[in-house]
Amino acid sequence: MNNIDGFYYDAVDLLKKLITIPSVSRDETAAANLLEKYLQHQNLRPKRKGNNVWAMSPHWDKTNPTILLNSHIDTVKSVAGWTHDPFTPVEEKGKLYGLGSNDAGASLVSLLATFLHLCRCWIDPQSPGSKNNYIFLASCEEEVSGHDGIESVLPILPPVALAVVGEPTGMQPAIAERGLLVLDVLVHGKSGHAARHEGENAIYKALPLIEWFKNLRFEKTSNLLGAVKTTVTMLDAGTQHNVVPDLCHFTVDIRSNERYTNEELFNDIKGRCWGDVSARSLRLNSSCIDPNHPIVQRAKLLNLEPYGSPTLSDQALMPFPSIKMGPGASERSHTADEFVYLSEIRQAISLYLKLLE
Repeated sequence: MNNIDGFYYDAVDLLKKLITIPSVSRDETAAANLLEKYLQHQNLRPKRKGNNVWAMSPHWDKTNPTILLNSHIDTVKSVAGWTHDPFTPVEEKGKLYGLGSNDAGASLVSLLATFLHLCRCWIDPQSPGSKNNYIFLASCEEEVSGHDGIESVLPILPPVALAVVGEPTGMQPAIAERGLLVLDVLVHGKSGHAARHEGENAIYKALPLIEWFKNLRFEKTSNLLGAVKTTVTMLDAGTQHNVVPDLCHFTVDIRSNERYTNEELFNDIKGRCWGDVSARSLRLNSSCIDPNHPIVQRAKLLNLEPYGSPTLSDQALMPFPSIKMGPGASERSHTADEFVYLSEIRQAISLYLKLLE
């Protein structure tokens, strides 16, 4: 393997530039512009749809399989507890602070460095890296699972055999991840004056149903992800203190495993639930790659430990095999003073190359 120092330093410099550019979901234009120009300066021909930017390895060979290297450019909004300016990259004691540094800027620049290295492999036809086609895709709207993100790009890409999705996993390969199904439940009552025995209180009628969701279990469990997880997370009812509420709305967060599609779970719940149930979306299904897939076996040879991830990513929208793997730690995501260790970026580039070469 060639020396990765140059790729590492360029990756850190690019990450610092990205941190200075606010790129909250659905407002990523400036960050997309930066990446598009960066790829052009690398003598590549980037393509773009909305705020999604991608590039394909040179000397494309249709007879070779295609590997997609993907991470996202959008961030969540900064929280109130930051002690640093979230848009000023601060390097301190081996850490790089900044909004999006961990989730998922470090993965983005590490995968880009890996992609650029693999593109150079085409110069040497005997290089292992020349046996595959590669696409680097910086996608938008990941944090909100938006329709204008990766979902809008996948139909226009060449057929993909495998994807590596960059998210903070401590560079351990997540070979399965939970899906997301969000339900809105309405329970109807009858309004009345709270001072008199009038009406039917929708809150009281909803309580047994909330308890039912609390205790809801599904038969099929996963070795990697465990059981389907169901949590009531929001409740809204009433107009003022002296009016018996005639409507109660609550929200249910369901984290599915790969043993069920979201549609199967929804139809099961709708058939058993006595409230008015609707699903916000059925598209964010759980994903899982065959544990015997060559990429998983390669990861094991590198002493990496495959696991099941509880968090959602753009993997949910990929109809082909994928693993989720990147520098940083999931618990740092969406927190004040978000950071990544610089050493994690160097390690990530090295491990990505070992995994793909």
